Amino acid sequence: MKKETIPNHFKIRHFTEDDLEQVMEINLTCLPENYPDYFFRQIYYKYPKSFLVAEHTSENSLIGYCMFREEKGISNFGLKWTKKGHLVSIAVREQFRKQKIATHLLKAGLQSMKEDYGVKEAILEVRISNAPAIEMYKQFNFKIVKTLSGYYKDGEDAYLMSLKL
Repeated sequence: MKKETIPNHFKIRHFTEDDLEQVMEINLTCLPENYPDYFFRQIYYKYPKSFLVAEHTSENSLIGYCMFREEKGISNFGLKWTKKGHLVSIAVREQFRKQKIATHLLKAGLQSMKEDYGVKEAILEVRISNAPAIEMYKQFNFKIVKTLSGYYKDGEDAYLMSLKL
């Protein structure tokens, strides 16, 4: 992954509870999978360093977020027990896409999971039809591990992707 500078119109910072309403609105407008407020709070309380937001610097409004949680399980890179950083959700408002904001959020979230929580591998699920997201994950060297049939509520399959950290 080549080093890229963050555009000067936004900054990445840790989520605070004051951000909850905006994060839920981004989730609702950008993704078909939506979560109740307690779900976001639960992630924040357990993994505050890896729940990140992208804030528009001149408007003081949120334009994206990502949140990870820690899980334990069998590694996708060998038969051993390991700590995994699970990308639960990532989204960027449509008008701010194609500016590498999701890339910066993902990079910062992965770094936090590795440094702050000691995970050895990252995992995520992504709709098989979401070509831009799959391409971004591949740029980070995520590998498709398997297809999860009917994973989403609407019946669409997902790829389980994994990255060794």
